[in-house]
Amino acid sequence: MNTAETQSGSDSPHKSNTAVLAMAALGVVYGDLGTSPLYALKEAFAGTHPVPYSADNVIGILSLILWALIVVVAVKYVTFIMRADNRGEGGIMALIALALADAKGNPKQERWIMMIGILGAAMFFGDGMVTPAISVLSAVEGLEVATPVLKPWVIPIALLVLFLLFFVQKRGTARVGALFGPVMLLWFATLAALGVYNLVAHPGVVKALNPLYGLGFIAHNPGIALVAMGAVVLSVTGAEALYADMGHFGRKPIQLAWFGFVLPALMLNYFGQGAVILDDPQAVQNPFYRSAPGWALYPLIALSTLATVIASQSVISGAFSITRQAMQLGFVPRVEVQHTSEKEQGQIYLPAVNWGLMLAVMVLVLGFRSSSNMAAAYGLAVTGDMVITSLLAAVVAAKGWGWGWGRAGALFGCFLAVELLFLVANIEKIPYGGWFPLVVGVVVFTLMTTWKRGRDLLLARLRADALGLRAFIDSLELAPPPTIPGTAVFLTSNPDGVPLALLHNLMHNKVLHERIVVLTVQVHDVPYVPEVDRVEVHPVGGQFWQVLVRYGFKDEPDIPAALAQGRQAGLPFEMMETSFFLGRETLIARAQAESGMAYWRKKLFVAMFRNAGSATAFFKIPSNRVVELGTQVELR
Repeated sequence: MNTAETQSGSDSPHKSNTAVLAMAALGVVYGDLGTSPLYALKEAFAGTHPVPYSADNVIGILSLILWALIVVVAVKYVTFIMRADNRGEGGIMALIALALADAKGNPKQERWIMMIGILGAAMFFGDGMVTPAISVLSAVEGLEVATPVLKPWVIPIALLVLFLLFFVQKRGTARVGALFGPVMLLWFATLAALGVYNLVAHPGVVKALNPLYGLGFIAHNPGIALVAMGAVVLSVTGAEALYADMGHFGRKPIQLAWFGFVLPALMLNYFGQGAVILDDPQAVQNPFYRSAPGWALYPLIALSTLATVIASQSVISGAFSITRQAMQLGFVPRVEVQHTSEKEQGQIYLPAVNWGLMLAVMVLVLGFRSSSNMAAAYGLAVTGDMVITSLLAAVVAAKGWGWGWGRAGALFGCFLAVELLFLVANIEKIPYGGWFPLVVGVVVFTLMTTWKRGRDLLLARLRADALGLRAFIDSLELAPPPTIPGTAVFLTSNPDGVPLALLHNLMHNKVLHERIVVLTVQVHDVPYVPEVDRVEVHPVGGQFWQVLVRYGFKDEPDIPAALAQGRQAGLPFEMMETSFFLGRETLIARAQAESGMAYWRKKLFVAMFRNAGSATAFFKIPSNRVVELGTQVELR
């Protein structure tokens, strides 16, 4: 009896904490999925490729939407994909790292995994551009339902809301983040209440829970069904956020929020919209807002706009996080990263990404001018992401989980069958807007692969031309140069070679410092590196030290802090007595018959290299302690 009481008492704080995290997850994780009822069913019956109205078609589409939520979100993401955690972290970059680790030793497989993963990240950016545009615009379009007089104001109001959303990003989400959970709790409660309110008139729509109605719709209308699947997939937009935000909340709170609140609320709301359409066929023009009583319309528009802003905030924050992770792993150039919270290192702001996204979103709103026109662009980005996630997760399940290819292929093959059907359905929407995420994906993919390949070629060239560090130290003993007090830190990617900055400093200044640190930063395929494994220090003779600093792809690089940590290993370090020498390469691209990269990609890499952010800020090195020494390098 005492044991039972003790166990009960110890479990309650854990359960309480899980409930609090589940509430927070409502605001961050489920914003995108939660706002899908604004446009999913409307797109099916009143979009660019509308399904003919009939009672059977309404039930069939409802059944497909509900089972898409169950199969894709509940089974695939919540049950299986969230098991593929990289030390508790999720997202496309974490999945790439896991798949690469499982394929280690097979260069061909590693290359394919990297290419597929980069394409997935590229599609994420396309999705990140469309989500704020379609979400906010679909919410503000409720004004048209309230009164046609306000229709000309829809676009200007949507643009104003979006501008304010991007403008406040530099202030961070710490202050308003606490409101996300309660607002989305109210939003999902409202979705459920609207569903129950309308189900009273047509309770028979609940038969859509039977998957045979969805399968029957496909069997009797194969041509129409293929087009309809392009609208059905809009109901599962945001599923990737479940996995991407796992590191913030943990698996259990996200699962609790989904099964305990989000899924029931979404199902009830879709049932209610179906009931409204069956009662009034004209409601297909906007079944979500037509499902509300007249007195609640304006408050619902305000709540919808707030919910879509929260959904968009999650996607924008995700774009910041993915960019920083890709930067750590060497897929994109360094860009300015600002921290918006003194306590949470994950709360960051990237000005270049923020304003680039804002420009793209504004162009989308002005170009497409309605959420229906934009739905085609949205569906293709989402399905592309889902297919790539399934492919990478199959590799992880087969090798990392020890399932083998048979078991992993059977499970993820089922998911791929559904997602490829979604993808094919969206391909015919390419002329109507589906081209946009494809263009974005190709552009981002080209930039990321060019940067990755260019960096590899540059590092290979520098390594080939570098002198051996041991031989260099031995040569100095024959004719030692004058020594001056202090410590000189030289950053290099090759710990066994002599940094070019060191050679140039010796050549021009004819002196060496009394302590010379050759420092190499390594980024590993894990989210975080434990502090105990962060710094490795080796004295290599005379006044020379080799220092290896390790980071994960979500760690915050801080070279001065790492050097201070090296004191425990015997490295003398005083910031005011230390100078940091950085090499500043000027790249020259030349057209050659045999080259590791096409000439136009060399030129693109050179342009990206010139505009990359400073290593000084990226590694948190005080600018007044930095000396940059330049050299020209021909890119072959």
